[in-house]
Amino acid sequence: MNNTEFLRNEIFLRYGNIKRARGNFLYTEKGVRLTDLYREGGRAILGWGSEGSGAFTVFKDVLQRGLTGSFSTAMNYRLQKAISELLFSERKIFVFASRQDALLGAQKFSTDISFYKPWALAKDSSAVDFSATDCVIVEAPFPWAGETELLAVKEGLLANGAPSGEGHSVEEPAELKGLRTIYLAPAMEAALARSIYDLIAAIQSYSEKDFFIYDKYIAPYWLRKGPYLFPKVAREKYEDFVKFCLDCQLVPPPSYEQNGIVPFKADKGVFAKLSKSNRN
Repeated sequence: MNNTEFLRNEIFLRYGNIKRARGNFLYTEKGVRLTDLYREGGRAILGWGSEGSGAFTVFKDVLQRGLTGSFSTAMNYRLQKAISELLFSERKIFVFASRQDALLGAQKFSTDISFYKPWALAKDSSAVDFSATDCVIVEAPFPWAGETELLAVKEGLLANGAPSGEGHSVEEPAELKGLRTIYLAPAMEAALARSIYDLIAAIQSYSEKDFFIYDKYIAPYWLRKGPYLFPKVAREKYEDFVKFCLDCQLVPPPSYEQNGIVPFKADKGVFAKLSKSNRN
């Protein structure tokens, strides 16, 4: 059983199916509201549903226009422009179905590769200057089942065949021949572009003052860095810790290696059951 299946099953055993997802919360068949600290591994870092995000509205609008085919539209250019603004550097983007494939693609251009993480701490000596990095792999903050990864390559690194203008080029760069690049439907490209702009706005709005307010409640269980939560429990006890959190109506990441995320703007009362527990 993989980690995601484990989490799905444990939620179902306690609360039944999820009926609705909105903001930081998952609403269950048994009428219990769960606070989501996992948020699809960061793809839902801005929350679920349309709350605080226009990406779902854009997705629906483009769907209604019938733009779901493999033809060229302006949506790819808009996504490329959004990524360039996020990384403060001109980029060409390529889409892969998995992180491993995206990494293989990046290695065709450079050894200077980073995985984008919002709210990278400027005071942290290990913080990455994404604008100066040759290849950056980005997960757009649009919660959708799947592992779509965007590879953002500095323009000067592409020898030929790079997408240009408002649409796709006829052929992919020679460097990517034989690799599994994919095309997204225009509706998805539009939604991802909007989600990137939503992320840019959120980065400008949220800061340490919005994250540390939960420290009193989470400190015994997680080490917090920015909005990210790292478990203090031993790796071999993590599965039991997940079950404990679920009993407290909190949804942690299913895997020890994944970080959690603070519930942006949520009332501190969401940690009430955690605070009242006797777990050390």
